[in-house]
Amino acid sequence: MALHLSWVFVFGFLGNVVSFMGSLSPLPTFYQIYKKKTSEGFQPLPYVVALFSAMLWIYYALLKKDAHAILLITINTFCVFIQTFYIVTYFYYGPKKEKLVTVKLMLLFNVFGFGIIFFSTFFLGNPKIRIHILGYICMVFNVSVFAAPLAIMRKVIKTKSVEFMPFTLSLFLTLGAVMWFFYGLLLKDMNIAVPNVLGFIFGILQMILYAIYKNRPKKVVEDPKLQLSDQHTVDVVKLGTVVCLDVNEVTPPQPNNKNYNDNDGGGDASQKV
Repeated sequence: MALHLSWVFVFGFLGNVVSFMGSLSPLPTFYQIYKKKTSEGFQPLPYVVALFSAMLWIYYALLKKDAHAILLITINTFCVFIQTFYIVTYFYYGPKKEKLVTVKLMLLFNVFGFGIIFFSTFFLGNPKIRIHILGYICMVFNVSVFAAPLAIMRKVIKTKSVEFMPFTLSLFLTLGAVMWFFYGLLLKDMNIAVPNVLGFIFGILQMILYAIYKNRPKKVVEDPKLQLSDQHTVDVVKLGTVVCLDVNEVTPPQPNNKNYNDNDGGGDASQKV
């Protein structure tokens, strides 16, 4: 029994470390936002959802009153603070329209969404029923969060570019899913273990896509209004028009000649979709 509990602590502790590093991975993005004094080109949704997820897991861990629930509480408390920092930074540097979107998302997920879940479960008379219902809610939401990378993977396949899917983020997703899976499995808590199976699968698929497309030379064309130079896009969905072309399709600029013939090998290498 002592050995069993010690392994629970080991995987929970490693899960904390990996999740901590993963939570810090968007910092380069927000450093660029700070330098450019604008958040245009990025969406607040990933950070709002991450904050909502952390709030749910803290609530779940507090209700469980398990000795090892502290490992869930520590990492998710940190996530609450770091995601709040990201949202405040985004809100501060965002244009008026994006600020309004951020407020709406916060009200939808973190106020009304969490409030409905809290008041519909907290006052249930049977504690076991309460924890089961909340556990299922956390599991369903976690599955939907882990399914979110499907959009990014589709973008990678479509554009043949890994710009929107950094390797470190995929690595943290995979390692974190492994640690939390064994943590939940050893505790016999399927609400924690099951969603991380999906997280592991998607993490592996992302790293496979990265290996396939990392050395494919591409050219990315973006809307100048949304462009941030030297960006590190981590854990966000970037707005803008993206066109990826093979090197063989990209030709050097030609003189501005109305009589220039396309058959001579010229043409504009970039275009807006």
